[in-house]
Amino acid sequence: MLMRATCILFAFFSLFAAVARSEDLAAASRTNRPLVIAHRGASGYVVEHTEGAKVLAHAQGADYIEQDVVLSKDLQFVVTHDITMEETTNVEQVYPDRARSDGKWYFADFTWDEIQGLELHERTRRDSREPVFADRFPAGCGQRVLKLEEEIKLVQGLNKTTGKATGLYIELKGPAFHRKEFGDRSDFHESMGRMLLELLERFPIDKNSCPCFIQCFEFGELKHLRDDLQCEFPLIYLLGRSIDPKELESASKIVHGIGPSLDLLAKRGDDGLVSSTGLVEHARELGLKVHPYTIRKEMQPRWSRSLEETHRFLVDTLRVDGFFTDFPDLGRQAADRH
Repeated sequence: MLMRATCILFAFFSLFAAVARSEDLAAASRTNRPLVIAHRGASGYVVEHTEGAKVLAHAQGADYIEQDVVLSKDLQFVVTHDITMEETTNVEQVYPDRARSDGKWYFADFTWDEIQGLELHERTRRDSREPVFADRFPAGCGQRVLKLEEEIKLVQGLNKTTGKATGLYIELKGPAFHRKEFGDRSDFHESMGRMLLELLERFPIDKNSCPCFIQCFEFGELKHLRDDLQCEFPLIYLLGRSIDPKELESASKIVHGIGPSLDLLAKRGDDGLVSSTGLVEHARELGLKVHPYTIRKEMQPRWSRSLEETHRFLVDTLRVDGFFTDFPDLGRQAADRH
């Protein structure tokens, strides 16, 4: 398994490193370019959150690489998007009798050693187990699940060998769920947020060599990080719904920026013209950064008719501070071109 994963990594890096270096040099003199954030790595090309997806994203010139994290039964930070396992791993084949009464397998029920026995595959639909994106990577090639500290070492190692300063963009998944699961255990140190900060203290993470954002949909966890734990990393409040102006103003006292869904940013009128909803402008007035999610080739937000239109409106019209994309190379081109 490791030999196959290593071969994939070297192949990706060799293929894209030269292109990425030339793009970096061409764009080096530009300023105010939006950040290109690799959504779960280069997940449009390789299975999400695999080692290969992260190496490829780094080579394609991403400014930041995303790490979604949940906790295992033995409280290891696991890099994965969901608290459940069946959509992205072969857990049903390896541990067929370990589902909960709801028919789902949870990372919280498995130790790190047990998780190491799983292989990642392209994301599937819950109702049919068919791939969500049929034309993406056809298999997992034996790639394993990563721990957060492993991925931090990977990104920092790539930064060292390439001279880049690609950053980390960590999302805490389901803090309330994990507090309910583990809150009565003495080794659960109050919250996911506290445990994350304790882990990050073990690594030489700074804004120059390997910058880091922390993001979450749960505002209470972000407030806890800032007010109770005095977190110095910039915090991003993820939004999947419309937000009241007063609520946004209140949030601006806690967070560094927002990460709204693309559909919240614009609308297309009866005349066919696309206009801003005002969210980006309001956020900017409050001093907030705006990092919307997620740009994909296969599907566009409701207000856009093409990938080019999506890129152009975000970069040229709204002038967002950064964006999440499954295709870091295309995002890099759009950010550098517009």
